[in-house]
Amino acid sequence: MNKDDAMASPEFPGIAPDNASRRAFLRRAGLLSLASGAAPWAMSLAAMGEAAAQTAGDYKALVCVFLYGGNDYANTVVPYDQASYDLYRSFRANVAIDRGVLAATALSPTAPLPGGRQFALAPGLAPLVPLFDAGKLSVALNIGTLVQPTTKAQYAARSVPLPPKLFSHNDQQSYWQASLPEGGTSGWGGRMGDLFASGNGNATFTCVSVAGNAVYLAGHQTAQYQVTTAGPVAVNGIKSPLFGSQACSQALQAVMTTPRGQLLEAEYANVARRSVMAHAQLSGALASVTLPTVFPPGNSLADQLKMVARMIAARDTLGAKRQVFFVSMGGFDTHDSLATAHPGLMANLGNALAAFQQATVDLGVAQQVTAFTASDFGRTLVSNNDGSDHGWGSMQVVLGGAVKGRSFIGTAPVLANNGPDDVGQGRLLPTTSVEQFGATLAGWFGVSATDQMLVLPNLANFSARNLGFMAAG
Repeated sequence: MNKDDAMASPEFPGIAPDNASRRAFLRRAGLLSLASGAAPWAMSLAAMGEAAAQTAGDYKALVCVFLYGGNDYANTVVPYDQASYDLYRSFRANVAIDRGVLAATALSPTAPLPGGRQFALAPGLAPLVPLFDAGKLSVALNIGTLVQPTTKAQYAARSVPLPPKLFSHNDQQSYWQASLPEGGTSGWGGRMGDLFASGNGNATFTCVSVAGNAVYLAGHQTAQYQVTTAGPVAVNGIKSPLFGSQACSQALQAVMTTPRGQLLEAEYANVARRSVMAHAQLSGALASVTLPTVFPPGNSLADQLKMVARMIAARDTLGAKRQVFFVSMGGFDTHDSLATAHPGLMANLGNALAAFQQATVDLGVAQQVTAFTASDFGRTLVSNNDGSDHGWGSMQVVLGGAVKGRSFIGTAPVLANNGPDDVGQGRLLPTTSVEQFGATLAGWFGVSATDQMLVLPNLANFSARNLGFMAAG
């Protein structure tokens, strides 16, 4: 065990070992997870006999847009004031975006940044500029995984606990989503779902992924429900006649769902029964949904967000009060071909997010839906031959009607190679933690201050726990 690991709780780094209330919560959650762990991903869901810690009378949805591979922060939120741009270009002349092209996406926040600092969005994110100007989008500067506030000297001396295996894709993806290294079994989206699942008409639809399995949505009581961009996944032999025989399909359904006396067989039958029922309920609910919004074609992220919008449109039919969604894009591991690959990724991201935000307006739920981006880590400011390498802190966006937009969240980093805000080659040492960012979103979602400490286990290490970028719920 290294020194960093020894300083933290083995299950949740940053939790003090003598905090009895949190230990009790985790013990209860661990017992619940044993029950859910025996079930397939389709549904280990719901009704485990423990009431939700939070209740909700209105509807809210939180949408995580994960950018797999580690998004290049410097070509996403680009230094624009002349002095900063000159430094930016000096560090990555072979992949830098021309300043003249950035004029159309330069951001004008309500409160100017200190020192005359300015930023522009990547040209592909141009559809997001009107949202920023309208106060519906904010940009988080230098946000990343931390166990506690960390200075560069502390990082160099390894005198404080650090996120495990920095610069590793799998571990940093997991730490962003779960506050746990690879192998963690619950994420902060799923832990929020635990608190609200019993208040939904069908707990199955509390945590929904349109992008496959993601630890972000795994709870202790709830399990993520996975759908495709076309809708719920059916058991083929039940959806359509098995071997051309409806009788065979009915026999298969009976075998799968008939109550059993043996414990594991009984749980399997319960899971299968819930899965069949959920498919029928969601299929019926979506059949009556017609979105007025036009989503861009040929855009995988837009297709995923369209399905999220359709499920939000069906919220009353599904009995949903609180939902957490997960969608994703890949291709961001740009060690090379950054100048040719990244612009297309940005265009797909910008077009998809803008269409989704318009869908929430068209559905009349813009104030009730918040989306945010996340990624493994940022990348180096100093380019390699024609790309950038693994980094740490990054820039993210958060958008929705409840966002206090036209603003920057956090502090603009000093542009330098091995400067005061980076640990070498422009790898940013985060000054805003995922925990603080998540707690602000959780507070808007309806999670109490006490339960935020359980949902985000390192939050106790940070004095500023609400970054103020969300309107009161």
